[in-house]
Amino acid sequence: MTEPRYLLDSNICIYILDGRGEALRARLETEPPGALVASAISFAEVMRGIAPQDTAGEAGARRLFAAVPVLPFDAVAARAYRTLPFKRARFGRLIAAHALALDLTLVTNDMTDFVDIPGLKLENWT
Repeated sequence: MTEPRYLLDSNICIYILDGRGEALRARLETEPPGALVASAISFAEVMRGIAPQDTAGEAGARRLFAAVPVLPFDAVAARAYRTLPFKRARFGRLIAAHALALDLTLVTNDMTDFVDIPGLKLENWT
């Protein structure tokens, strides 16, 4: 299995679940198993957005996160978070810190939310 290379932002996970974006789907298919991972922060954000009675949505999320491993947010990521410029969107900052701590490229549709973070590698696949 390939080493992780890309951390999927919450918005990318939501796009996948919603079936949005041919470009995104095509790009996802080019990556070998193991190259894509998600942060526990993205997992929490996605799961929080699914209504308790939405069994289809929950099933889709379970399938997604079975295929894209969820990595724990650990002490290394917490230390990286401490160094980031302050912004109100804290979930995004936590996800960015996780990408920095693991030296992964963050795949997001919200590039402008992260341009002020030195050293963060970003790609937009949408």
